[in-house]
Amino acid sequence: MSRLNVPPPEEVPADSQRILDSVGAQFGFVPNMFATLASNPTVLEVVMTLQGALSRVLDARTRHTIALAVSQANGCGYCLAMHTHVATKFGGMSGEDVELGRAGSSVDPKRAAVARFAQRVVESRGQVSDAELAAVRGAGYTDPQILAIVTVAVQVQLTNFINNLNQTDIDIPAVSAAGTPG
Repeated sequence: MSRLNVPPPEEVPADSQRILDSVGAQFGFVPNMFATLASNPTVLEVVMTLQGALSRVLDARTRHTIALAVSQANGCGYCLAMHTHVATKFGGMSGEDVELGRAGSSVDPKRAAVARFAQRVVESRGQVSDAELAAVRGAGYTDPQILAIVTVAVQVQLTNFINNLNQTDIDIPAVSAAGTPG
């Protein structure tokens, strides 16, 4: 059961309601994470603005892979379920690639390097080794892209921390320990 209060619909601040309406149109429902964030319009706006801005960096599958790798590293069941749902339903990723993303890999060698690097960024709190930085560069990523990888990883970590603290009720198909839907 979630530990933070979700405002009832009639108590959602107007600024939050506008954002929730947009989220609902995108997903077909308002996921519990966003409903929880609605109690603080500024926090909801920050999360949504950050997600929107970061949708312009890297390709969608790479961002999904980072989200899966980071959410696994942080043990966030809610985010694993959400990112699995989004990656498969909207991102065209296979169940195998989702599972590999969680494990810090991918069917694509370049994305596998990103997944490993993103996990190391989180696990080391940004203090990656020269060899780890060289590996992601060796996979073909430029320094501006590496900045984007780190920023996406931190954005995912933000929602991981919120959902881990809240113990957000999973309102989308949960994932098994192996990372497959259900």
